[in-house]
Amino acid sequence: MKRLLLLASVGASIASAATPNGDWQSFGNDPGASRFSPLTQITPANVARLQSAWTYHMRPAVVVSAAGTAPTPPAPVPASGPARPTGFSSSQATPIVANGVMYFPSPYGKVVALDADTGREIWTYTLPVRDQASTRGVQYLPATSGLKPQIVFGTRAGRLISLDAATGVANPKFGADGIVDMKTPEVMGGNPKAQYGMSGPPTFYKNLIITGSRVQETPSLGTRGDVRAWDARTGKLVWTFHTVPLPGTLGSETWGGDSAKNRSGNNVWTQAVVDQKRGIAYLPIAAPSFDRWGGDRPGINLYGNSIVAVDAATGKYKWHFQVVHHDIWDVDLPAATLVDVKRNGRTIPAIAVMSKMAIMFILDRVTGKPLYDVNEVPVPQETDIPDEKPWPTQPMPVLPLPLTRLSFEMSDLADLTPEIKARCESVVADLKIVPSKMYQPLRADSAVAFFPGSLGGIDFGGGAFDAANRLYITNVNTLASPQQLAKQPDGSYDLARGYQYFWDRATRTPCSKPPWGEMVAVNVDTGQVAWRRPLGTTDSLPEGLRDTGRLSSGAPVATASGLIFFGGTDEKKMRAFDTRTGAILWTAPLPASMYGSTMAYRGKSGRQYVAAVATGGFNGAPVSSDEVLAFALPPE
Repeated sequence: MKRLLLLASVGASIASAATPNGDWQSFGNDPGASRFSPLTQITPANVARLQSAWTYHMRPAVVVSAAGTAPTPPAPVPASGPARPTGFSSSQATPIVANGVMYFPSPYGKVVALDADTGREIWTYTLPVRDQASTRGVQYLPATSGLKPQIVFGTRAGRLISLDAATGVANPKFGADGIVDMKTPEVMGGNPKAQYGMSGPPTFYKNLIITGSRVQETPSLGTRGDVRAWDARTGKLVWTFHTVPLPGTLGSETWGGDSAKNRSGNNVWTQAVVDQKRGIAYLPIAAPSFDRWGGDRPGINLYGNSIVAVDAATGKYKWHFQVVHHDIWDVDLPAATLVDVKRNGRTIPAIAVMSKMAIMFILDRVTGKPLYDVNEVPVPQETDIPDEKPWPTQPMPVLPLPLTRLSFEMSDLADLTPEIKARCESVVADLKIVPSKMYQPLRADSAVAFFPGSLGGIDFGGGAFDAANRLYITNVNTLASPQQLAKQPDGSYDLARGYQYFWDRATRTPCSKPPWGEMVAVNVDTGQVAWRRPLGTTDSLPEGLRDTGRLSSGAPVATASGLIFFGGTDEKKMRAFDTRTGAILWTAPLPASMYGSTMAYRGKSGRQYVAAVATGGFNGAPVSSDEVLAFALPPE
């Protein structure tokens, strides 16, 4: 027990003082997105005893009365309850918990608050005009001067909404009756009807709400991806960071001609992370639009694919580090986690960032300098796309080594069975797939088998940092996107066949040799991979061939007792791993695959829970459930 208490103390110190022990108040638990829980009730010794604690159904029931039809709140039911009919909606949400209450966005146009011990509904908030809350989560805002605790979130239609955390009532002093219209002329590019909203939750610093955005991927020109901060009490705009630099400002020289003008993309579609102690916000900025063709935007295109550090109070630039120059592969920058690195007797405050390529850069988060050497390595330049000028080099750290496959030869084609090989050979022929090297440019005459593809590698979940064990743990995918470009009537280029994946769609079998998904642990102090193991099984394969790993979404959670929980594979299973070895210690079925991330919390009862939203929908997986569910040890 003494060792578990020590681990909890170490973990809590790195996680951030902003999250009380036992709560999970943000998408990544704390403002630094550690995805670490200091809880120790569930241990490697007792995890096999976990059982379902409660289940909540998000889809509203409909009752018919003389007055017509009206929705009635769904009540929590046992996990063994009757099967639900079809007609579900997919959710990517990670729930949060504060002061014994769980909050999450529902794909049925609501934000929901539950008793975190029982799953009993406390309140729901219905969004206006058939809008949807940010699909991946909401943010708890602790009480500040003159303001009670709030639940804040963006919406698909570009609204920023603030609710009283206790009642679900909109804050009347925030914007107009609790709603701020974020679709201001400064970001809309002269088209008020253009796409602008939020898919990830906001974050906060003191009394500021910091928002990213979801904007168009194509066409290239349109809404801006600027990051902004709003007063949490009034909703007034406080600062803006221009993710595509304005003329004459730092970074504007990285755009040829006037290609930066009205450029869309360069947005934070995940969530900014914040060092609350130092007052620094870190913005993981995605690729410019269009993210598969850069012929109309010569240069390295700052601040695309960059982690940018700004003063959290003012938005003033501090430093940046670009992980991909002139992105023409849609690899973005979805993962950013505050960590610390121990070196030569010192503890260095750091940040770990990754694009979808699953190439990890560990930087000093005060200065932005890499803690492991980074070289500019030559990359392929061959393409038949006129005016496309791929950048000749890309940054590559000496350590850690890339966490997943980055190239493909035809000898790497999946051949587990004759049927799989034949199906994949057919996919190659049908899509005109050709081999690729790392950062191979796309073409118009064939489809480059670009690894790790649009799903990553790494996607929006990121990883978990266990400070006591010095490990950053993350799930990775290996599934190529064999994309081919086609010239459009206006002279630009777009995808010839839309988004494609290098797999046999009918059987959901990737067409490269396994592993297709892995859980990987990296020691941040050495840069070395501590362990890796296939994540999931393909049970349709013959005995002896099933340990392939599966595609996954979301992120793991690490706990101070030495456990990792993860439920995001497409095979509908929740697992617990030993943090130090990666050994699987527990597996439980889920009603559907998860599209969001697993989280852990302690209820007011003192009981520890592991919770998830399991609806299906990830990468074409069936949407077959509406369940929010929690696991716990049997009551004492």
